[in-house]
Amino acid sequence: MIGKVKVGGFSPISVQSMTTTRTDDVKATVEEIKKLISAGCDIVRLGIPDTLSAEAIKEIKKYVDIPLVADIHFDYRLALKAVDSGIDALRINPGNLRNVREVREVARACRGKNIPIRIGVNGGSLDKRKYPHPTAEALCDSAMGHINLLENEGFRDIKVSLKSSDVKVMVEANRIFSERNDYPLHLGVTEAGGYEQALIKGSAGIGSLLLDGIGDTIRFSITSDPVKEVVAARTLLRVLGLRREGIEIISCPICARHEFNVEKVVDELTRKTKRFKKYMKVAVMGCVVNGPGEAMESDIGIAVGARGAVLFKKGSLIRKVSKENILKVLLREIELFQNEKDFSGRN
Repeated sequence: MIGKVKVGGFSPISVQSMTTTRTDDVKATVEEIKKLISAGCDIVRLGIPDTLSAEAIKEIKKYVDIPLVADIHFDYRLALKAVDSGIDALRINPGNLRNVREVREVARACRGKNIPIRIGVNGGSLDKRKYPHPTAEALCDSAMGHINLLENEGFRDIKVSLKSSDVKVMVEANRIFSERNDYPLHLGVTEAGGYEQALIKGSAGIGSLLLDGIGDTIRFSITSDPVKEVVAARTLLRVLGLRREGIEIISCPICARHEFNVEKVVDELTRKTKRFKKYMKVAVMGCVVNGPGEAMESDIGIAVGARGAVLFKKGSLIRKVSKENILKVLLREIELFQNEKDFSGRN
């Protein structure tokens, strides 16, 4: 349990992100956390670089109702202070917190208050004396060293992350670890870069593992607004069928056969339906090649041919729709579905 969120076993895969504000700026941090909550974040991590940040946790928790994780590097005393301030979980990095006595003290403090610890191994901060290069085996070995320290203290409330900026290394490390251990895994391709590249790297790395049944929580690493991380994560979980939430739009690529401006309708539909939480599949198809088939397999679908557009609902052809009214009709039907009113397709 990380606060009220279950992690591991058959629990839903949770979405995480991290604040960008100085944690001791309580007002700014609370505002950012609320934006993350609105976007669908389940767990929020806070950077704790100093004592003031650790002490601010207690104040922040007065204003937000979401599990908070303290991100600790180098100074174990900050972990102890975060525990005293009521943090819901810790993340410690084996590469930056190596003193055995200090790690044991942190474990004892967490055990006394039922606070879980994430062992967060990162390719960029491995102990270079032991691991000259960030290989998959090196990531796993580093994690196991810290797991052994905690287990020797009778502490097993552990989650593990094995992250690298190299997608192949990250995937291999998590596959190796999951074969040897049963601890929950937090997935992410770290330092993934700007928005477009990070989307691809994160989807490739996280997505391939999730399809293998590996992973319990996820974070997209994007050099941008963390809200984008949450949106990306939730979208990935939706398209993989792991969390049935929000509007999934099925639309065709643009080719010479398209009979209306598919791109414009999809862009407007995406923008105007972000607020909806109930899962729904909506097809917007520009020609008759795959259009009717995709539309019939969706909750709502529009297929357009040379003679006009037709509306499908739950596999049945409902009626004709003028091309000019496609967006209007789809939005109305989505509203009906979301509000569970008359979903018959009639005007």
